[in-house]
Amino acid sequence: MAEAHQAVAFQFTVTPEGIDLQLSHQALTEIYLSGLRSWKKKLIRLKNGVITGVYPASPSSWLFVVIAILATMYMRSDPSMGLIAKIQEHLPVRYQSLSAQCQTVVSAVLFSTLLWFSLIFTMRMCLKQLLSYHRWMFEQRGKMSNTTKVWALVRIFSGRQPLLYSYQGSLPNQPVPAVKDTVKRYLESVRPLTTPDEFERMASLATQFESSLGNRLQWYLKLKALWASNYVSDWWEEYIYLRGRSPIMVNSNYYGMDFLYVTPTPIQAARAGNTLHAFLMYRRKLNREELKPVSTVIPLCAAQCERMFNTTRTPGEETDTVQHWQDSDYVAVYHRGRYFRLRMYSSSRPLSPREIESQLQRILDDPSPPSPGEEKLGALTAGDRIPWAKARKEYFSLGVNKRSLDCIEKAAFFVTLDDDKQGMMGEDPAASLDRYAKSLLHGKCYDRWFDKSFSVVIYKNGKIGLNAEHSWADAPVVAHLWEYVLATDSFQLGYNEEGHCKGEVDASLPRPQRLSWDITPECQEQISQSLAVAQALADDVDFHVFSFRDFGKGMIKKCRISPDAYIQLALQLAYYRDRGMFCLTYEASMTRLFREGRTETVRSCSNESWSMGSYSEYFLIKRTLLRLLRQASEKHQNLYKHAMTGAGIDRHLFCLYVVSKYLGVDSPFLKEVLSEPWHLSTSQTPVQQVELFDMVNHPEYVSCGGGFGPVADDGYGVSYTIMGENMMNFHISCKHSCSQTSSHKYGGQIRQALRDMLQLLCPDQREPSRTDQSQTKKDL
Repeated sequence: MAEAHQAVAFQFTVTPEGIDLQLSHQALTEIYLSGLRSWKKKLIRLKNGVITGVYPASPSSWLFVVIAILATMYMRSDPSMGLIAKIQEHLPVRYQSLSAQCQTVVSAVLFSTLLWFSLIFTMRMCLKQLLSYHRWMFEQRGKMSNTTKVWALVRIFSGRQPLLYSYQGSLPNQPVPAVKDTVKRYLESVRPLTTPDEFERMASLATQFESSLGNRLQWYLKLKALWASNYVSDWWEEYIYLRGRSPIMVNSNYYGMDFLYVTPTPIQAARAGNTLHAFLMYRRKLNREELKPVSTVIPLCAAQCERMFNTTRTPGEETDTVQHWQDSDYVAVYHRGRYFRLRMYSSSRPLSPREIESQLQRILDDPSPPSPGEEKLGALTAGDRIPWAKARKEYFSLGVNKRSLDCIEKAAFFVTLDDDKQGMMGEDPAASLDRYAKSLLHGKCYDRWFDKSFSVVIYKNGKIGLNAEHSWADAPVVAHLWEYVLATDSFQLGYNEEGHCKGEVDASLPRPQRLSWDITPECQEQISQSLAVAQALADDVDFHVFSFRDFGKGMIKKCRISPDAYIQLALQLAYYRDRGMFCLTYEASMTRLFREGRTETVRSCSNESWSMGSYSEYFLIKRTLLRLLRQASEKHQNLYKHAMTGAGIDRHLFCLYVVSKYLGVDSPFLKEVLSEPWHLSTSQTPVQQVELFDMVNHPEYVSCGGGFGPVADDGYGVSYTIMGENMMNFHISCKHSCSQTSSHKYGGQIRQALRDMLQLLCPDQREPSRTDQSQTKKDL
């Protein structure tokens, strides 16, 4: 049978002569090698734990301290000021039988060890204080204060060749802002979006909250900040992500795209072979902590990386949970309605790209049909969470269904071999990019496993993509992985002349294991209902993806303005022209300068951006408008820096609201703040590993970035990526059901706003000609 296990370790039968025991040496060998691989990983984790635990010192520095102390004592000097003698007096009984000289050496070693731990503790405290200093962000270039010059000593304490988690113990906790400061910044952020009467009412509610309930709630937050690693992140994960009962497809999950202009090979199995092997290479580096810590000027928290692989989101009736397993030696594969278990290791070594290609080709060539209910089973992960939780408990808690579901959930990650062709192609490449984005975001609503930490999609023409679940980590963490995979696939692994993966194939590899299911008619009915919910949601998504190549960050920087601020102001201006108003705008900012930090909101719509947009129609008054634009840019940069350094608005108010619910008290101010809709939700996906891509010699090897679904029913979701010096990619989403939004119309407004602002900042730059614009449209 196709669903039978390939081998069992032993079989026995009872005969009149006794028990006939038959051992499978191949199975026993695999068990032994699997255990050996597991123990090797445990030893590596133990070694890395020691190295990370003593960072910024090194384990070898202990020997240096011991030798230094013993050498000083040999010179008849007592560096311990009598402490070694005290230790010697209190040695355990078993050491008192030693000679006096040996007792002295043992006491010296103990003193050296205590001194070594004291030095490590001191260095870590110094490093923590240095990493807590963020004023350097707010200083102008070329005008460094004396305090910041002293702060530069962080390099002295940073150690040599840090492991991925070396800085974790030295990162500061995220501070709790003062209620007064948060309320003040909140009122400032809503001032341009409210009428005078509305603002007066909100100011009254805020003042009342600040003087009464706010201080009581703040006390609990400060207590949590002292006790927990991060006072925000666990509540953010639980209440914003895991307690959501609506579909995570479109509403929460996000995607990443392949190279825009290049497909390294058109052979589906070959592209999958290199891609999956690159994921294994990254996981190996991750497990060994060989990845460099991501940093700006100072290191960022790497805690989110821990749940990257072998992780799934499990549905519950009230709240979901994130489950993570230490290791998994296989991936789950979906193709034409069937599910397979593909082992990625043989004899404790990872399969080569050519071997993975061969195994996946076996799946592609398998003619067996899906069992009843199997084809659209994944729709359960795409629909509402409560029906999925009930169905999982009723139909997948025992027997063959439980074993197969466990296989999917415990897999390293999920793989879909898609029969469609996607990418920028055909007579209308712009429309094909839109279809590509929608396919990665939701697919057919049943051919992705949306609960997995991420699902890799391999299309029939060799294009690839990625869909990621959001609760366990934020997009920059997944983007770091995706950059590595794309670069490794094309520049390190490569393909032969026929387009196949390089290397040889072990012909003795067992075939991929087909998972079996027993889906009852009642369960099939629930699958159909979940699919209907998911399909309606997917059909409502309006997506537009385009690449802007008139200019990029190189030209923007020449105008002495921040590229991110420039784009944010362009989005504000485009929205104003599109809707005739301004709106509450969300820009995601990371807080990974702190331990276990995730994100904070930058409220991009400020008084300054409102003023700039309001006067934008009067471009003849260029001097006034230019001044307003630069003021708005500086304001945005300041807001972004405050968000990064823990002085944001929304996470603090969110946590105060959570505390109020625990205490059973109502706050009209907090209730109204948290009910405000984000009509414009934006996020930049930065390129973090520039060294992996040679955009000068190979400009065609550039990813289009990624995107997400609309947050509000009547709003836009905008993701953008700044690629190199001369290119910016935009992903715009909204809903067809809202007559006031159109992704293509808003995309056109963004293009025009970008050009108009450049003409204002750098009037000497020529306006793109019709030939240029038509060529751009042709290329897209």
